[in-house]
Amino acid sequence: MIGVPDAEWGESLKAFLVVREGMAVTAEEIAAHCRGALADFKRPRQVAFVAELPRNPTGKVLKRALRETP
Repeated sequence: MIGVPDAEWGESLKAFLVVREGMAVTAEEIAAHCRGALADFKRPRQVAFVAELPRNPTGKVLKRALRETP
């Protein structure tokens, strides 16, 4: 999860998910799971599915590149 600009709050959480091959999940299922496991302020307001997370040569996730993802 990363912080993305939000008109109302200034910033909100967005989750980026890579779904394993042969598996299926929906944004609604993710939201339902988060409702049961996380406090309201910790829950992502947006969910995005990506093929893979952008990483630098040492393997760290490039959050800056994720912020540019629609």
